[in-house]
Amino acid sequence: MNILKVQNLTKIYGTGETAVHALDGVSFEVERGEFVSVVGRSGSGKFTMLHMIGGLDKPTSGAVVVDGRSLENMDDEALTIFRRRNIGFVFQQYNLIPMLNVWENVILPVKLDGKKLQRDYVEMVIDTLGLSNKMWNLPCTLSGGQQQRAAIARALAAKPGLLLCDEPTGNLDSQTSQDVLGLLKVTSEQFHQTVIMITHNEEIAQLADRILRIEDGRLQDGGAYGKG
Repeated sequence: MNILKVQNLTKIYGTGETAVHALDGVSFEVERGEFVSVVGRSGSGKFTMLHMIGGLDKPTSGAVVVDGRSLENMDDEALTIFRRRNIGFVFQQYNLIPMLNVWENVILPVKLDGKKLQRDYVEMVIDTLGLSNKMWNLPCTLSGGQQQRAAIARALAAKPGLLLCDEPTGNLDSQTSQDVLGLLKVTSEQFHQTVIMITHNEEIAQLADRILRIEDGRLQDGGAYGKG
């Protein structure tokens, strides 16, 4: 059963001779629980596509359907609520709030949504990510890898069906990168998350279940499977 359908997605910036086709008719589906890597050179369109999938930007044409809901049919308020409840984001920049400790950062999305906190679940996520002894630390006292783990925990706290990761290891050393990627794999399997991760690193991409390749705004390969 798929959780994501991308149908003929197109994004054009500008008009006339100066128009840039950031995405040009991209279509694919992702099954629930899959871990998918999206690879491509800088400027290939992968970042734009991630923003379209996450409802952070609107396509020029085409459709994004997440868990049976078409994002383009929602007004801004409905889209904001849907995104907060169904889509988690992990960016290269950790975007942790510096005056909040790890626990407060992790539970913030749940509190903003007014939902009841499932404390046992959140504590299990934090423990799985190796942060149990850092829950009361401020972000400035954490290493880069620990901050990225906190960002992953925050993204998982609301139990989103879809987790979108933008170069999540871009600021980390090679060993920490491997640790974070392993944890993403664990969260995908243990918490039944669907993970879509963009990267320019072929070695990192191979850790996913499937690899999508984008060049010049077009999907070149949607069927390659990684080493998993």
